[in-house]
Amino acid sequence: MDMNLNEQLGGDVIIDDLDSEDALQAAAGRTGARQLPQMMRRIPVTLTLEVGSVRISLQELMDIGPSSVLPLDSLAGEPLVIKVNGTPIGRAEVVVAGEQYGLKVIDLEGLNLDILAP
Repeated sequence: MDMNLNEQLGGDVIIDDLDSEDALQAAAGRTGARQLPQMMRRIPVTLTLEVGSVRISLQELMDIGPSSVLPLDSLAGEPLVIKVNGTPIGRAEVVVAGEQYGLKVIDLEGLNLDILAP
């Protein structure tokens, strides 16, 4: 069965094969985000997804080996935290886009572009 990712996800729009500026503009158009001033549009930021975390002792860290399993503080299937430069801005799910992983945004509650817009 040959079904593309958009069909598998029930018709949701997936940003694929776009350069980063086009991807940001497409995302902004869908979410109603404000336009950034021209000089700010090319400022690079690091977007990461946080699966979870675990607090361990230094001794436990030293005991970690190739087959070690550390339980995280999040449940399987729970949305992941989207962070921009380390600051949480929303939640997402991991999707497969061709041969790469991607993210499907669930919400962007922490993204406040109003403070950046003139």
